[in-house]
This record gives sequence, C-alpha cells and structure tokens, in this order.
Amino acid sequence: MQILVVEDRPRMARLLDRALRRDGHTVTLAFDGEQAMEYGRSPHLDVILLDVALPGIDGFTVLNTLRTERLTTPTIMLTARDSMEDIVRGLDLGADDYLTKPFSLANLLARIRAVSRRRPVIQTERLEFRDLALDRSTHQLCRLGRSMPLSRIEFALMEKLLRNAGMVVTKDVLVEAAWGLGADVSDTSLYVYMRALRNKIASDGERQLLHTIRGVGYTLRQAQV
Repeated sequence: MQILVVEDRPRMARLLDRALRRDGHTVTLAFDGEQAMEYGRSPHLDVILLDVALPGIDGFTVLNTLRTERLTTPTIMLTARDSMEDIVRGLDLGADDYLTKPFSLANLLARIRAVSRRRPVIQTERLEFRDLALDRSTHQLCRLGRSMPLSRIEFALMEKLLRNAGMVVTKDVLVEAAWGLGADVSDTSLYVYMRALRNKIASDGERQLLHTIRGVGYTLRQAQV
C-alpha cells in the first residue's frame, strides 16, 4: 500500500518508515501540516497516518481541509492526546481510526489493514496526472493529443511515478519497480531512463512535470510558473 506518514518528530517518523517498509508498504514522510496537505491530496494514497500535534497547521486542521476537499483517503490519527474530547473531535472531522501513543506495531498494522479494507478498489486502464496520462493497456504515454510508446522499463517507472504523483519517489523504489527487488542498477542508468521520460513528457514545448529531487529521487508535480 501507499502510505503517507505525517509525524514531526524525526526519530518516530524513521521508526514508522522502517516498520512499514518491512511490512511491504511504500512510505512517504511529511513533517508538518503544510507538507501533509500537499502530499495528502495525492489520489494514489491508500492510507494516511496523521499526527495531531504538528508545527504550524495541526492534524485536526489538515484532516478537516482534506475532507472539505472531498478527499476520502482512510486516515488514522496518531497522538498522545487520549482525552475523549480529542478522540471525538478527530472522528467527527472524518478520521477512520484513532491511536494513542504509545502503541504496538502489531496494533498499528492491524488498524491499517482494517481501514484499507473499507475503501473500494477501483481498477482503471489509465493513470492520470494533470494533462499527462498512461494507458496501461497499450503501454503508451499520452499528453495533449500526443501518444508516445514506452519501453518496459519506461512504463514501469512511469506507472510508479503516476501512482505516487505529487510525492517524492526514491531511487531505490523506482529501481525495484522497474528492474525488480535487489537489482544492481547504477544511478547513471536510472538517470538515462528518467531523462528519456522527461524528453517525452515535454517533447513539444510543454511545461515539465517530472522533476529531480537531488540525492533522493524523482517526483511528478505541476511545473512552477
């Protein structure tokens, strides 16, 4: 599953990241409310783990904003606040579950499985972001009337990026998606494929949507004006 973890304490965030990845999930980390709202708008998330006590915009406000925008990604609130008032507030705002710290990893994983089962699975032959679309039946990338065939590797990379549009996808995750678990692929080889995709995405002078996050990976985001 694609899981967004919103936790402002780096140590706790790293612990959750490692635990969820060991359980087979893809994880994106956000450390404040602004990042949470940016990443939380991705249509490809399966679950959000949302801490309440965030710097700036708190978790309650983040959740309320996402639900107001009709974003229904299953969300579990994580907090040290165990008062009934806070629990009721979170659930009333649209949280699917509420865990108070400290909690066991087994309990958290069970809650994640439970809330994810409540969301209907929708199969589609097209993955879309802005004016970019990937046709999964023909392995073609489409933009503004242009159709571009993709190689097997290009298709796998593009599919992973589109399923995580708006979020940073690390190099390791991309390599695993395109070449398989444990594949020995150099950064240079990955760069060559990503450059080819960038050229296809903006081959006719369009704004670039595929961006490099130096030292980390790549992301599909709306180009800055």
